[in-house]
Amino acid sequence: MSTTLFTPITLGKIALQNRIVMAPMTRNRATPDGVPTQAMAKHYGARGDAGLIVAEGTWPEAIGQAYCRQPGIETAAQVQAWRRVTDAVHARGGSIVLQIMHSGRIGSSHIKPQGVRTVSASALKAQGQVWTDAAGMQDYEVPHALTTEEVRQAVAEHAAAAKRAMDAGFDGVELHGTSGYLCMQFLSSATNQRTDEYGGNAASRARFAVECLAAMAEAIGVDRVGLRLNPGNTFNDTSDENSAATHGELMRQSAKLGIAYLHVMRAVFDPSIDAFQLARENFGQNLILNDGFDAQSAQAALDAGQGQAVSFARHFIGNPDLVQRMRQGLPLARFDRKTLYTAGDEGYNDYASAAEMQAA
Repeated sequence: MSTTLFTPITLGKIALQNRIVMAPMTRNRATPDGVPTQAMAKHYGARGDAGLIVAEGTWPEAIGQAYCRQPGIETAAQVQAWRRVTDAVHARGGSIVLQIMHSGRIGSSHIKPQGVRTVSASALKAQGQVWTDAAGMQDYEVPHALTTEEVRQAVAEHAAAAKRAMDAGFDGVELHGTSGYLCMQFLSSATNQRTDEYGGNAASRARFAVECLAAMAEAIGVDRVGLRLNPGNTFNDTSDENSAATHGELMRQSAKLGIAYLHVMRAVFDPSIDAFQLARENFGQNLILNDGFDAQSAQAALDAGQGQAVSFARHFIGNPDLVQRMRQGLPLARFDRKTLYTAGDEGYNDYASAAEMQAA
């Protein structure tokens, strides 16, 4: 029998009822102190027929918070609220993992609790600004360069966050290794000027991410841990002298750990890199492909053996019933960019399913 987008698959110990994955998307709908809301439970539950949902980037501790109204997985209240989300997804037969995202130097003291500092691999300020509810747009700040012992503490924070994610009912966790956040700040040659074991060549710069993966694997089981990468990515003022080689090194080390999957994005920042081929050569199987797919191109990628599942972001925003629409070949609804990051249900929970639209 041929493999289709609707064929079940198991990645590690994470069972997918189909190969249509909802990619992580920051939507800023948590409370100011990072507690997931009932609106978030409704949003994720409505999309629970996806094979896998990767919940939005979530800070392991307040030091890793990047954005206003971004959820955390640090406090008991956050864990309890996330349980409402995972229950809603599981009620639809879906699986859901939490993307653990330490922002590093991306963020602002106007976002984090008072006294919580900004940190990174090196004391290099990112170019750019971030929105703060308290003070509007603010420049990024010069981060504190983590000491070697503080790096190890950050690794331990990732493991503790993974345990709390399991307490919240998640089926696993995904380490955010792209978009210029802390893992990428260590990985990229332009943002890592360290002289200890976490700096220098590509293998050493990859050490932080690999140690986070290993620590999370020890905490919850290696077959419930995934990694997301985007070779060539320069978002949030990061760059690398040889991004393909650097990411290939991290992929090989991650594969040796035996993690459940690699979630790899197309290299739109550097078209000279074939990110999917790079992943096959250096990581192997259990690949989730991302960026720019529709149902037809996703199926073609599976047919060509490029990966084992495909994730969608934008299509899931305006189409809570995306899986059903793809199954039936129905047209997809558009979404409103103006409400991507605003608070409340508008542009979040007010998109109708195809059946609801037909009934209306």
